[in-house]
Amino acid sequence: QVQLVESGGGLVQPGGSLTLSCKVSGIIFSMHTMGWYRRAPGTERELVARKNSAGTTDYADNVKGRFTISRDGANNMVYLHMNGLKPEDTAAYYCSAEHEWSTDKYWGQGTQVTVSS
Repeated sequence: QVQLVESGGGLVQPGGSLTLSCKVSGIIFSMHTMGWYRRAPGTERELVARKNSAGTTDYADNVKGRFTISRDGANNMVYLHMNGLKPEDTAAYYCSAEHEWSTDKYWGQGTQVTVSS
């Protein structure tokens, strides 16, 4: 059974920082590209960041320089370190695992991030 469980969301002031965590089980971690997506109310889900098994990263333009994705293969964890948070970063954030040699893709249940003073 594949499980992706996010944690770490919450309310933070503009300019603040937050780290999201995702615990992964039920897949071969090293065979998956791990990513973070987000969806704000009334919008489509969008890619925030992803990192493949080779360590190559990909970031949305509007988070470059502020967010960093990391993965811990020993513990099957993925993190999203968010700095310089803005109100427009407010969204539900979802962890994803995409098999690098097939179309299999898995999602977590999401964690809410709210940036507000």
